[in-house]
Amino acid sequence: MASKTQDESDVGIFCYISKLPGFRGILKQRYSDFIVNEVDMEGKVVHLTSLDAPPEIGEETVTMIDDTASNKSYASGIDKFRSLAGDADAKRLEDFISQINSGVEDSMLPIILSPDPDKSHRTAVHNFFKQNFKFLVTDVVDGPDASSKCIRVRLNNGGHNNKGRNSKKRKERGDKPFDSRGSENWAENVGKFLRFHLYKENKETQEALGLMGKMLGIQPRSFGFAGTKDKRSISTQRVTVFKQRAAKLAALNERLIGIKVSDFCYVKEGLLLGQLMGNRFTVTLRGVVADSEDSIKASADALGRLGFINYFGLQRFGSGSVPTHLIGATLLRGEWETAVSLILDPREGERDAIAKAREYYKESNDIEGTLRQLPRHLVAERAVLQCLKKCPGNYLQALKSIPRTLRMMYVHSYQSYLWNHAASMRVQKCGADQVVLGDLVYCKGDDTETVTGCVNSECEDDKCNDAYDSNNLDEIAGADVPEERNNSVKVVTAEDILTGNYTIDDVVLPLPGSRVIYPANDIANVYHDLAKKDVISVTESVHTIKEFSITDMTGSYRRVFQRPIDFDWELLTYTDGNIPLVETDLDKIAKSKPVKIVRAEGPANGNEDSNLLDCTKQSENVENDIKLQSDENEAEGERDAQLALKLSFTLPASCYATMAIRELLKTSTSVAFHKTLN
Repeated sequence: MASKTQDESDVGIFCYISKLPGFRGILKQRYSDFIVNEVDMEGKVVHLTSLDAPPEIGEETVTMIDDTASNKSYASGIDKFRSLAGDADAKRLEDFISQINSGVEDSMLPIILSPDPDKSHRTAVHNFFKQNFKFLVTDVVDGPDASSKCIRVRLNNGGHNNKGRNSKKRKERGDKPFDSRGSENWAENVGKFLRFHLYKENKETQEALGLMGKMLGIQPRSFGFAGTKDKRSISTQRVTVFKQRAAKLAALNERLIGIKVSDFCYVKEGLLLGQLMGNRFTVTLRGVVADSEDSIKASADALGRLGFINYFGLQRFGSGSVPTHLIGATLLRGEWETAVSLILDPREGERDAIAKAREYYKESNDIEGTLRQLPRHLVAERAVLQCLKKCPGNYLQALKSIPRTLRMMYVHSYQSYLWNHAASMRVQKCGADQVVLGDLVYCKGDDTETVTGCVNSECEDDKCNDAYDSNNLDEIAGADVPEERNNSVKVVTAEDILTGNYTIDDVVLPLPGSRVIYPANDIANVYHDLAKKDVISVTESVHTIKEFSITDMTGSYRRVFQRPIDFDWELLTYTDGNIPLVETDLDKIAKSKPVKIVRAEGPANGNEDSNLLDCTKQSENVENDIKLQSDENEAEGERDAQLALKLSFTLPASCYATMAIRELLKTSTSVAFHKTLN
């Protein structure tokens, strides 16, 4: 069993920008101390504003098949069918369509027509349905005796062109970010995607959408989103779902715990990973202890002025004791069986149920029994086991069965591991205040003629993302598409330094790939030397599996330094550790209208499965009345006044807020460390 929880130094995070001393502060003592609001592509911050479905959308905007004109045409079709199949089958069909018109099609059973021994007549019936009732599909089933056949008629949930499980349409759907199946009876003037704002408390994005999908009776892939958000937080983000009515989703608000949906509108396109500008963070650090308030002010001002080193945070490398970059290294070496073992083997620090399932598989090799025990959110583990069940010993195929966005995360994590070490070496050797000879920078103006490297994305299909692996994610904006997608990169020359064309803000470092260049100084050696220690080459591949090869990825660039945008900070005092210090979007809605708030709040980084607390509150007291029924926390609330620091700032996509907090506190951002501060 892996026994070491990784720390920042394990993944190349060593340096700070400012020389100011840090101070004590607890990160995420409560999940409500970390609020994330997505920023869309237009720069608009996403908020929860209205839980109601608009009447013009919630009511029958979407065309159903029970309108008068349709009924007339179906009556005519049923008369034609009567002459082809007889009164009994015509009556069955008429009743079936009436049932569809009643709006209960989701739970309807197929109808079976009378036994028909004549194959040519059955063909005529099949063709009749194709021509006259395109919302229905037919197939053949065995009749009451061995020699007879019957035609089965059912609602076509897959659209007019779906011909069953193995249809071309199904195969072509592939890894699209939404499930394109749904009723074709949709008004032409209404967008096929319902966009809404998802507000969640202490839940992973995939967990929340999985729960909603189960309630709606649709697959999780029906949803689209721009990026995953941290579990231990309160977050609001945009989501799209294929062909669902706003009223149906709004009705879920009464049933969902720690989740709300709002701000509905129909759009033509679903959201894709990476379609966001960034995130707006509101972070409250509790239990702040410093030499003086002046030292806190100096540190906060320095963060706003100088920024922080744009490291990939610990979340990038997994929350467990098996870092994702180690799995990535085994994939790059082509060690398929070892990679599978790292994914499945027992780990330290996991919940008892998961640990028990891992131990059971290690001891018994019983795939069926293990799958019954493994929680569904362990997507990678379940995919690997299900494939090994079908193809024992085929470890490469098992790895490929993991959803692409998740399996690519392992290799991306190793790229990030190399990048972090290179960034630390850049700061250690060259400082954080000036451009030096051989640095890489984004080109400006006339320098485009001297371009030596240009790349648009971190991987070929622009779908690289940490989606699915919600356990390993925190507050990153989502996609790993670089913030300057179309910018070219050049090596800084002596002339550039003399003219002062470039500043420290322009300096970038590459994430390894086939189309990137490396700095023309000692920093380039970090990539090659560190990879060599792991028996990996960043320029050659030892196997032919392209998706697990750095040389078959284009690579990308990332700014080494990042300043927080629209940065504000405020010192607060509090006496009761149970009271949220920041008003949430849901609290603001409750001021104008009573809202049923169901929350499960717990102490700092403690047991996430704490008792649920159902609080239906009125406006002015909502933020003060949400309390834990915990003797320990009540005792904490009786202590003397304590200091808290509230920070508000925006970061571009794929930047980590924890790295900004690290620069401020000068302490580790690991969960294990902040547990010790409570």
